[in-house]
Amino acid sequence: MTKYLISFPSGAMDVSAEELPSVAAAAHAVVREAKAAGVWVFGGGIDESVEPLLVDADGNAKPGTYPQTARIEGGYSVLELPSAEAAVEWAAKIARACRCAQEVRAFQYDPES
Repeated sequence: MTKYLISFPSGAMDVSAEELPSVAAAAHAVVREAKAAGVWVFGGGIDESVEPLLVDADGNAKPGTYPQTARIEGGYSVLELPSAEAAVEWAAKIARACRCAQEVRAFQYDPES
């Protein structure tokens, strides 16, 4: 089976502070459903209050990112699914819960992962 990344940038979820508890409850319900179905691998939101680090091969760490990834933020889910169609179905569930469109990407197959 293929692992899929289902994600959205934080700016896409435009909900009021009053709506946030119901959005969180709906999102947690989808997570529980995915876990019960045995397709959940990992998920979470990027902690945007923590600055990213760029770490060299020698272990030297410095604040920053690659230019093309400077805006990685938002919510991420990794699900292991039998097809791209199944990934779209789960993305739709997450989109309904989070009230914003989701991006779907497939991870390349790696027998070691």
